[in-house]
Amino acid sequence: MKRLRLLQYIFCYSLLIAWLAQPFRATAQINAEQVLRVGQNSLYFEDYMLSIQYFNQAINAKPYLAQPYFFRAIAKLNLDDFLGAEEDATAAIERNPFIADAYEVRGVARQNRGKLAEAVSDYDSALKLVAKSRGLLFNKALAQQELNLADSAMASFNQLLQDFPNFENGYIGRARLYLQQGDTVAASADIDHALQLNKNSANGYLLRADIAMSSRRDFESAATDLTEAIRLQPREPGLYINRAFLRYNLDDYNGAMDDYDYALQLDPLNVAAIFNRGLLRMEVRDNDNAIKDFSRALELDPDDYRSLYNRAYLYSEKRDVTSAMADVNRLLQAFPELPEAYYMRSNLQRMAGNMAVAEKDYNRALALSKQLPAGGSNAQTPVVGGKPVTVPSGGNSDAADRGNGSQSASTEDKLTPEAVARRFAALRTVESPIEVEEEFNNKNIRGRVQDRSRRIELEPLFALSYYTSPTELRPSAYYMKEIDDVNSTRMLRFLVQLTNADTGPSDEANINRHFRSVEYYNSYLSTHTPRAIDYFGRAMDFVVLRDYASAIEDLNRALALTPDFALGYFERATARYKSMQAGNVEASERQMETRAVIADLDKAIELSPRMAFAYYNKGNVLAELGDFTSALMAYNKAIEMKPDFGEAYYNRGYVYFQIGDHDKGVVNLSKAGELGVVPSYNLIKRMH
Repeated sequence: MKRLRLLQYIFCYSLLIAWLAQPFRATAQINAEQVLRVGQNSLYFEDYMLSIQYFNQAINAKPYLAQPYFFRAIAKLNLDDFLGAEEDATAAIERNPFIADAYEVRGVARQNRGKLAEAVSDYDSALKLVAKSRGLLFNKALAQQELNLADSAMASFNQLLQDFPNFENGYIGRARLYLQQGDTVAASADIDHALQLNKNSANGYLLRADIAMSSRRDFESAATDLTEAIRLQPREPGLYINRAFLRYNLDDYNGAMDDYDYALQLDPLNVAAIFNRGLLRMEVRDNDNAIKDFSRALELDPDDYRSLYNRAYLYSEKRDVTSAMADVNRLLQAFPELPEAYYMRSNLQRMAGNMAVAEKDYNRALALSKQLPAGGSNAQTPVVGGKPVTVPSGGNSDAADRGNGSQSASTEDKLTPEAVARRFAALRTVESPIEVEEEFNNKNIRGRVQDRSRRIELEPLFALSYYTSPTELRPSAYYMKEIDDVNSTRMLRFLVQLTNADTGPSDEANINRHFRSVEYYNSYLSTHTPRAIDYFGRAMDFVVLRDYASAIEDLNRALALTPDFALGYFERATARYKSMQAGNVEASERQMETRAVIADLDKAIELSPRMAFAYYNKGNVLAELGDFTSALMAYNKAIEMKPDFGEAYYNRGYVYFQIGDHDKGVVNLSKAGELGVVPSYNLIKRMH
């Protein structure tokens, strides 16, 4: 009997445990969905490290779901972890073989790993699941092109452009394929059509400039197209280097020099630009500065023998025999069969009075020059440091100045300083940054926008953060009295700062620090009388962790306890705005939510009338709604409160351009540039 009662007790206890477990299972289900959603928020804002932490949690909770693996694959792809992206996409496909986007992500990962045939197979698998896909066909064509499957690639491009006739990048891709096949006529037609579809296609101008230069030696047309590409990609130093080469061939020495100077402002360590500027200075007899350029090039690349030769020549012109001899001897150590070096050393020995040695070097130069093939350079390829080196060389590619090219020195009359200099004085050009990147279909994937040309857009909203992104122009965070008041209470776990750079923790340790902070607040709020500052602090952690729904809930609680908390309204407006950006608000609700954002900013302004950053944020929201008149009024108030507010000047200038007031736009952008807003000058240039 006792045994029976014991069994009954155990049975009833197990039922009780099972019953108690039910709500926890439901909660686990909700939490898995929540962390997946918040992970997608982080993914949208390109916070890839943070998003991976959320997807890890979802995978640990429910390892049988395909979605967390799929989204983690996207995050890894954007971090250039192509192996990890491939593995995660494979895991997603194993759990659900009907996710077309998973095949696409795996295809892109494999394509970046050089597994081109496997990538094409993935694109084909995805295309079986979707009726039409621009990204899949485009990626497939690029992979086939890399595999040298010209006919298959052409068929894919043709299908792509049949299905999507307004896709300008498809025409650019097919133009590159035509160029590989030597069909410049067809390539030019595709490029022209791409530019008709999108006059801001930098790749189109670059390709057309390349055709004008390589097939027709039409320097003027090439320079015109390269100028358009520079307008669209003003931070690419290689474009200025190449345009300088074109300008030089058009006898525009000042323009070429300006281009080299600006290229070196963008990239002070660019050896090609330094070398080319040295050559140009050498040609206009600015020899001292030319020597400085060649010396700088040699500091950066000690094996840059063209710079070494040209510096030796200039030293000999200055009759600095010691320096010139040191350079020539070093050149001959690397290239003992180079007649030009013996010829130069012969002249140096004559300057030093060593006539017998000079005659010996001259005879050696003459004998070597007679052995040269018709092309000019010695057939022998010297070896330096175990690697073959050809002289002259340098940069990514070389272009002969004014069409002279390398010249034979097989007769004595060609062994002149001018002939020798030409062989070492070809201006360097660099490979144009024509990148036809893979595309994703999935609209939730923003991709590596940091690697693309900057779009013309408003400077972002200002938000509270525990992290800032200082620059040389603005090394410290912005000051805001309301933030200073909160920080002075020392009631928050971290120091609050203000930034309009979308920054956050970039490593796992700092990410986990905020998860632990949330746990701390959870424990504290469950055992103490709730205070507004505690809910505000936890909301700040949630914003950092991209959990905007939880942040808004906590800010609602904080404002219910302290209705005059201006900073709480300011932060709730930010959380609501970012939640909309991340796609957490249905299209039908966006207008109402936008009004709520503006209402929060208005309340913050009512409670703190001199909060310039609230006016600025309101201006941004209104500008995005297309209400430019109200946006200008908001920016005016922001600048009235803070006369050195560079971002407000920039955005006000942007809005003036939008309404067609070019003059006021330029005035405001000029002031913004003066105050350190770097994109201002780019926008002025592009709007001319």
